Parts: sequence; structure tokens; C-alpha cells
Amino acid sequence: MIEQSNPLLCDLETGMCETPESTAKGVTSKKVNSLSKPIKVIYYTDPICSSCWGIEPQLRKLKLEYGSYIAIEYRMGGLLPDWSYNSGGISKASDVAHHWDEVSLHYDMPIDGDVWLEDPLDSSYPPSIAFKAAQMQNEDLAIAFLRVIREMVFLQKKNISKWENLKAAAEKVGLDLEQFRFDFEEKAKRLFEEDLMLGRKLGVRGFPSLYFSDGQGNTEFVYGTRAYAFYEIAVLKLAPEAKKSEYRRNWEALFGKYPTLTAKEFSELSGNGRAEAVEVLDVLTTQGKLVKETTKNGSLWRRKMD
Repeated sequence: MIEQSNPLLCDLETGMCETPESTAKGVTSKKVNSLSKPIKVIYYTDPICSSCWGIEPQLRKLKLEYGSYIAIEYRMGGLLPDWSYNSGGISKASDVAHHWDEVSLHYDMPIDGDVWLEDPLDSSYPPSIAFKAAQMQNEDLAIAFLRVIREMVFLQKKNISKWENLKAAAEKVGLDLEQFRFDFEEKAKRLFEEDLMLGRKLGVRGFPSLYFSDGQGNTEFVYGTRAYAFYEIAVLKLAPEAKKSEYRRNWEALFGKYPTLTAKEFSELSGNGRAEAVEVLDVLTTQGKLVKETTKNGSLWRRKMD
């Protein structure tokens, strides 16, 4: 029997992947300075956190509906330093494969756990540092980069701790590769360490962790992957005046905003039921407007480029 001590074995009840050294039972109140928008959100995540992949539909919707009120700051948490920390229970990467398949079904997000059998990662630190290097160039490109490497590891079974895969992702989103390599080997490592230190101060014990602050010392914390309403309520508690932004829910607009979407994401953002969402996406695929990438645990759609 596999023990829950391993960070890659996420608790499906709490929606959280916990760090190895986690001992915190709660989060103490910390003042987080806000940016120009009314609410700042510090989002602690990790590139290989399966529960963080599960939060993508809710997070994307939150950005569309409350993007004018919230500024999200992405921080890396260091989910898997290496395989030496474990004292028992799980001793090798292959033990994680079946769990990821279970997580995929639970969150209705495509994940192929066979990466842990075919090309397992030694650590999540390299992709975390790579994200910080991307972040140094451009925040939006960094978020796009994070999405690409997640698709690589969760759907394409690629080891994103390897430089060649990180480089390919950086090139795909349009980062300056020379600068990316330089920052990856230099300053990005220090920025990653700063993320880890801040996480310890905030009491982060797992991912996803979202800290909402209005800049006046008032905070709300959403721990783990939750239904969309939990995140919306956190915004409205700190900014009761916040109004939802209307956005276009047709497929062209949604794929224009987010180049790739899963069925769960398209359903969440478009307002279609889950079955109807798949039907719409499959029809668009048949019409040659979308390209469908299928895994053993679900699919991803991308807009076909002319």
C-alpha cells in the first residue's frame, strides 16, 4: 500500500499535493501588498502538480470574469526536490503512474501517468527554475510556457526536467532562447529560492494554494483544487463591488484567448454541458477547424493554424 507521504500522491478529498516537509496545519494571516488592481493573488503551484492541472478550468474562468480586479502572481513551490527525501511508502517514480491516472478521472482533465514508466522525472526543480527564467522575460509568455510544459508532461509523456524539452517549450511560446538559457543557469535559480522562502513564510504546505489580498491586510485563502465558486467568493469577500466581466463564449473567442482547451475547460468557459462540449469540439475537429490530441485519459483540442 502506498502511503500519502509522497508529494506526487495528491489528496483527492482536499485537492492538494503536499510538500514532503509539510507540517503546517493552517495558514497564518500574512499581509501581502497589492498591486495596481484591487486584489492580488499569490498562486503557489508546481509544473508537475496534478491538482494544479485540475484547477486550470477554474483559474482560466476566474481570469476572464474577474481579470480587471485581480492580479495573479505565480510562484513556484518545489513539489519534488528529488527522490531521496522519502523514508518509506513510495520509493520510485513508477509508483506514481497509476495515481496520476486516478487523478485524471477525478478532475476530468487528461493526464497520462505513463510518463512515470517511460521517462520519469528526477525532480520538479528544473521546470520550476525554467518558469522563473521565462518570467524574467515576460509574464504572459511565462504563463504560456507553463501551460506548454504541463501539456508536455501530462499529455505527451515528456520529461520536462530535461533541457531539450524546456528549450522546445521556450521556443514554442516565443522566448529569447539565449537569454532564457542564461537566466536559467543564473538568476532564475535565486528567484526560485526566493519563492521557496516566501512559501515557507506564508505557510504553504501544498499546491495549489491561492492567497487573495486587498492590500489592507485582509486576506482570503483557498487551499487545494475547489469548485469555481470558492475562488469567486474569495474575490467578492475582499471586493464586494466586483462585477463579472462579460466575455464571448463562442469557440472562436475562447480559442483565441486560450490556444488549447480540454473538454472540461471548454465546458466551464462556454457554459455548455460536459457532453455537449465534447460534441461541439468534435464537430469542429471534423470540420478541420480544431486539432484533437487524444490520450488514454481524455483529449486536448487546439485551433488549427492556417
